[in-house]
Amino acid sequence: MAEPVIDEALRERLKSALWFSIGKIVDEEILQLDVNATPQFIGALTEMVWAQLENTSRDLESFARHAGRSTVNTDDVLLLARRNEGLGELLRAFVDEENAGKLADKGKGKGKGVAKK
Repeated sequence: MAEPVIDEALRERLKSALWFSIGKIVDEEILQLDVNATPQFIGALTEMVWAQLENTSRDLESFARHAGRSTVNTDDVLLLARRNEGLGELLRAFVDEENAGKLADKGKGKGKGVAKK
């Protein structure tokens, strides 16, 4: 399957937004650690994160496609995290918590209870 092509202008806007966000995080950390970070460091960190995002997105799309789906779901994300036990545990706990919340919300649905007099 051919890799989707994103508009170069959109790509640059996304990378700029990533650079900005990483710059903000670095700024917060350097204040706490009392160190300096150069713009080159922030740029290199941005490039590394961008490359990781591209690889991650390709893997997630491949997992979904292999399962016969066109949409990435939580199973794909959990599969991606399979080699990182700590991250996998955090993600599973989050998914379980979200699923429990959805089940609780379903119980509060319309007309499901008996009216009390």
